[in-house]
Amino acid sequence: MSDTPAMTGLRVAIMTDETGWHTTRLKRAFRARGVEARCVDLAGCRIDTTWAPYGLALPGFGHALPDAVFVRGIAGGTFEQVTLRLGILHALRECGVPVYNDARAIERSVDKSMTSFLLNRHGVPTPPTWAAESTVYAQRVLMREAAAGRQVVLKPLFGSQGKGLRRLGAGAQGQDGGTLKPLPPLGAYRHVAYLQRYVDGGAHGFDWRVLVVGGRAVAAMRRTGGKGWIHNFAQGAACEPAALDDTLAGSAVRAAVALGLDYAGVDLIPDPDNASRPLVLEVNGVAAWRGLQSVTSRDIAALLVDDLLDRKLAASRDASIDVLPLAGGAHAGR
Repeated sequence: MSDTPAMTGLRVAIMTDETGWHTTRLKRAFRARGVEARCVDLAGCRIDTTWAPYGLALPGFGHALPDAVFVRGIAGGTFEQVTLRLGILHALRECGVPVYNDARAIERSVDKSMTSFLLNRHGVPTPPTWAAESTVYAQRVLMREAAAGRQVVLKPLFGSQGKGLRRLGAGAQGQDGGTLKPLPPLGAYRHVAYLQRYVDGGAHGFDWRVLVVGGRAVAAMRRTGGKGWIHNFAQGAACEPAALDDTLAGSAVRAAVALGLDYAGVDLIPDPDNASRPLVLEVNGVAAWRGLQSVTSRDIAALLVDDLLDRKLAASRDASIDVLPLAGGAHAGR
């Protein structure tokens, strides 16, 4: 941090529905750069077309807008509530405020089906995946995979921390006498079946979490243990440092780029059929890093803050200068 320039006078909004370890780290990193950072709950923001000059109001910023926004958390809620909160982020971008990560990228990463689609489209190795509203179709996928001696994992379309995952298919726990159990009712999954082929990690299975910041893989860990085959830190998995070789780093970076994320927590697992490549399981666009910080000496909050200020914000300002004569100086008044 001592080699990075101060940016005194800037104000940044940290979008979060709760304060704690992560926000404390971020505020300290911003303060080290001379930047004032304020935690803001998206639920407290509003679109108000009478609120000049932007038609957008954020608590603590009056009629002004922050110079940049760091999205740390978006609270769950009704479809309408979440849509409005994401709409606030879209509106900030429309006003020229750099948002890290922006709403479109978050939407892509929160929706597991879109994540899988984009990873596949960009040639990033990932397990075969199916997503549909049809219970009949999902049951057909399950039967086909089971007939081939494979299992699938049923996941909530929106979810994190390993919650709501179920293994189904050939030899899955709970199968009685070799009889394939039917797909469970999809009501608990909001009537959407998201199925991903299960990758068997063996008796000592693990996965990797790689943090990508500004198009670079900056830290990695192995997660072992936890609740059976689920290796999330939130499920009790143990974290240990992992070497960032070119293959692991390259896969993680390609996954983040495919979704357009400024920063991302990328979950990968070894491919039992091809030891030369890992498979990307999920990409988190609002990634926590407490577990990862426990096994690396790098200051992750500082890396994130530096990337936001030195790359994202700098690029936004350069773009504003380029269009200033055409915009009549409107953006410069913020």
